[in-house]
Amino acid sequence: MLITCWILYLAWMLAPWKMWTSTILLRIGLEIHVKNIGTGWAITMARIGTSLLLNKLKFLLIDISHTCLMQRSPIVAMPSWSAIAAVIAFMADLKHRILMVSDFFYPNFGGVENHIYYLSQCLLKLGHKVVVLTHAYGNRSGVRYMTGGLKVYYVPWRPFLMQNTFPTIYGTFPIIRTILLREKISLVHGHQAFSTLCHETLMHARTMGYKVVFTDHSLYGFADVGSIHMNKVLQFTLADVTRAICVSHTSKENTVLRSGLPPEKVFVIPNAVDTAMFKPAQQRLGRDEIVIVVISRLVYRKGADLLVEVIPEVCRLYPNVRFIVGGDGPKRVRLEEMREKHSLQDRVEMLGAVPHASVRSVLISGHIFLNSSLTEAFCIAILEAASCGLLTVSTRVGGVPEVLPDDMIVLAEPDPSDMVHAIRKAISILPNIDPQVMHDRMKRLYNWNDVAERTEIVYNRALKCSDQSLLERLSRYLSCGAWAGKLFCLVMIIDFLIWRLLELLQPAKDIEEVPDVALRCHQHGERIEEIYRCKSE
Repeated sequence: MLITCWILYLAWMLAPWKMWTSTILLRIGLEIHVKNIGTGWAITMARIGTSLLLNKLKFLLIDISHTCLMQRSPIVAMPSWSAIAAVIAFMADLKHRILMVSDFFYPNFGGVENHIYYLSQCLLKLGHKVVVLTHAYGNRSGVRYMTGGLKVYYVPWRPFLMQNTFPTIYGTFPIIRTILLREKISLVHGHQAFSTLCHETLMHARTMGYKVVFTDHSLYGFADVGSIHMNKVLQFTLADVTRAICVSHTSKENTVLRSGLPPEKVFVIPNAVDTAMFKPAQQRLGRDEIVIVVISRLVYRKGADLLVEVIPEVCRLYPNVRFIVGGDGPKRVRLEEMREKHSLQDRVEMLGAVPHASVRSVLISGHIFLNSSLTEAFCIAILEAASCGLLTVSTRVGGVPEVLPDDMIVLAEPDPSDMVHAIRKAISILPNIDPQVMHDRMKRLYNWNDVAERTEIVYNRALKCSDQSLLERLSRYLSCGAWAGKLFCLVMIIDFLIWRLLELLQPAKDIEEVPDVALRCHQHGERIEEIYRCKSE
């Protein structure tokens, strides 16, 4: 036993610098004692090893534990995947249990929805438990399971305005508390400053003592009435947030200025793209006709008014250019009127809303992708287009200049004449663009697994933060303004009293915990096998 302890100590000391050496030493320690102590020791050692060594070694340690289990375990007859899944289930307490919250999720389409989905899938692959909370969409209500065992709560609230639920402040507390306790959540991750459900959940979670992380996906101004109101709401929410994430450095500067959050609490983690889904066409398109693709919500913020002026001018200059416009919104009427006015029905194709599964088929039918956003923290659509091999023309706004290298994108000011000039430049360099080379570069530049690993680091830092009392938290809200600070304190005191009342009416111990579902997922169309595990009380 003494020898094994020394081996484990050496493994721990060498872990940060000599990963493989420390792993070999740990395996020797396991094999020394598994023959004498048995399965319990193997699982315990796997837990210790996983917590001490770097995260990338966890799958090797699971394999070591499986070897030990197969030697002296009643599950010898079980297939290897079952043993591995059993060890993962036993080690579940070493992983995070994350609640993703936003008003914006599937079946709605957009960058935030894609971000939450892909990040959740990659976190599930890393062994974490992930649950998504959003509002009901039409008849889609209740609990649903998505690919990889991703559990989604579609709570029975209807959207009030622009897919946002009506702000109730305290009305959502009972059901949010129940979900947090039933799923044994350890950390809450909210997305998008527009989302009222996100703000309310983060507020209630902090009242209950949970660590919270917030991701800001958009940029906001400082002068108009709507931005002033939103910035004050964001200041209230982020006053007590544990950590924050932004998708670009420009977005980080914007968030810090708007919320007053200390910069050291804000991390920059860019979005990514599923390059396996967005591949170039097998055959390169001809150059007799140049197709420019636009896929965006047709709203003011996305520059729909710019398109109304740019498209007719480009069509006048280049008779062989055709536009494909995918998306829907209040500005679609203006585009339809422009098409009628300039008789461009045969050169401007309006597709309407495009499901995310069909985006690639639209992109690969074009040569150039056009983004006309007036404000953008980070544009996932640009990544998807570049992954499909399209040259991008975009407005130089927000975090867009950070997205792609200069030779993969042509930037322009959000002005019609400058946009037309950028499109002319893109058409001239189009013969030098190789779609497959662009796709291969995107595979190296952006990866959702990398985003998940970096987000995991933020979670670890958030959970290491010390717990704070109500008085310490109220002092933060007081700094939000002479009058607003006092109002925020009153809101949080009432929230705290409601929480204590809920604890009295329905104690946490009376809320049944749901069983965990451990899934082993196979890519490339292989089957998904499930193992259900219920902890015995």
